[in-house]
Amino acid sequence: MGSLNRRRFLTTSATAAGVLAFGAGRAAARPAPPVEVAALGPDFLWGVASSGFQSEGRAPDSNWTRYIAAGKTEDPYLDSVDFYTRYRSDVELAAELGVRVYRIGIEWARVQPRPGEWDENGFRFYDDVIGAIRAAGMRPMLTLDHWVYPGWEFDRGGWRRAGMVDDWLANARTVVDRYAPHDPLWITFNEPAAYLMNEARHGGIGVIDIPAVQDRMAAAHNAVYDHIHQVQPGAMVSSNVPYIPTAEDVVNGAFLDRIGAKIDYVGIDYYYGFSPESVLAQFPDPGKLWTLSLQSEGIYYALDHYARRFPGKPLYIVENGMPTENGRPRADGYTRADLLRDTVYWLQRAAADGMNLMGYNYWSLTDNYEWGSYTPRFGLYTVDVRNDPGLTRRRTDAVAAYTAITRAGGVPGDYRPTRAPARCSIADGLASCTDQVTVPR
Repeated sequence: MGSLNRRRFLTTSATAAGVLAFGAGRAAARPAPPVEVAALGPDFLWGVASSGFQSEGRAPDSNWTRYIAAGKTEDPYLDSVDFYTRYRSDVELAAELGVRVYRIGIEWARVQPRPGEWDENGFRFYDDVIGAIRAAGMRPMLTLDHWVYPGWEFDRGGWRRAGMVDDWLANARTVVDRYAPHDPLWITFNEPAAYLMNEARHGGIGVIDIPAVQDRMAAAHNAVYDHIHQVQPGAMVSSNVPYIPTAEDVVNGAFLDRIGAKIDYVGIDYYYGFSPESVLAQFPDPGKLWTLSLQSEGIYYALDHYARRFPGKPLYIVENGMPTENGRPRADGYTRADLLRDTVYWLQRAAADGMNLMGYNYWSLTDNYEWGSYTPRFGLYTVDVRNDPGLTRRRTDAVAAYTAITRAGGVPGDYRPTRAPARCSIADGLASCTDQVTVPR
C-alpha cells in the first residue's frame, strides 16, 4: 500500500477537484444498468495483498529502517505483525477466505544483506512462504520492490545513483530465477509514483531527482520484464499504479508511457473517491485516512479509464480496502463488509459492461505498518501492534463477507449498493461526472 504514502497524492487530488478537464471524455454513453449482475466466474482471481517490510518484522537494515531510526515516522517499527514467524497461520487465514491469490513482497534487504553476498537463510524464508501459499491452493503474486532497498544501497546513494539500476536488476533476476518455477504473477515496482514521492519526502532522493529516477525505474522494469519472460514463458507481469481521482494521467501517465509496451495486465490500486460535494462537506485531510471519502463506484470509473487507455488488456485491482482509525468504526458509519460488497458489485458491473477484469486483491489480510504508523487499519483481520504483545488476529465483519463473495463469485445478482453513486464523481474527471453510472431501482 497505500496509506500514509498517499498524503501528497490525496492533497493533489483534493486541490484538483475543480479541474475536471483531466478526465478523458467518452465516445458513447454508458450501458444501461442491468437488473441483475452476473457472477465473475470460476477463472476470476480473488486475492489478498500484503508487503514484506510492512508485515514481516525482524527487519534487516534498509532505507526504511534508516528513516525510522532518524525519527521520520510516527511509530517505531517494533516487529510489525510478525509475519516472519506467523506466516503459516496467516496463509491458513487467507485460504479459509477462499481466495486464489496471495500477494507478498520479496525483500531485497533480506536476501542480499551486503553487496555481492546472498543470504540463503533469507531465501529459505521465502521458499517456505511460497511453498505454504502453493500448498494451500493459492497462487503467489510476488512484488520485487515495495519501496524498500538495503542499507548498503542507501549508503551508496540509492536511486540518486545511475548504478542502482544494475544493482536492482542483479537482485531482481536472482529472485525471478528462483521463483519463476512456481508460476507467480509479478509486480515489479509497487506504486512507482508514490515510491518516488515517499523517497523525496524522507530524503532518499531530492525532488529534482524525480525525473531521472523515474527513468531508471522504467528501465529496470522493462529489463526485468524481458528476463521474466525468458525464464517463465507466459508470465503475467505488471507495475501497479495508485489511482488518483481526477489527476490519474498527470500522476501516473508518464511512467506508464515508458513501460506500457511491457505490461501483461494493468495493475490498479483504488481506495478513495471524491466529488465536489464531498470535498466541500469535509476537505480531505491526508493525515487522517479514515476520514477520507469512500466511493465504491469509483472503482468502476478507474477500470473504465484503463480499459480505454489499454483496450483489451486484462485489468487487475491489485489493492483496495478501507482504513479505520485504530480499528474503531468510521464516523460515516460505513462498515468494511458493506464497502467490500458495494465494491464487488461495481466489479461485476464493470465486467458486465465488457471490461476485461482479471482479478481483485483486498488490502490487506491483516493490519500492518502503514509506512510510519499503526493508526490506519486496513486488515480483514485487525491486529493491535501497540497494545497486544500477542499480536492476535481478530476478524472484522469483512471476513464473513469476503468468504461469501469468493464462494459465490460475487454478490447476489439482485444486490444493490448500500450507498448510491455520487451525483458528480470526479474519479475520472468529466467522464465520470457528465456520464455517471446509475443503479436500477
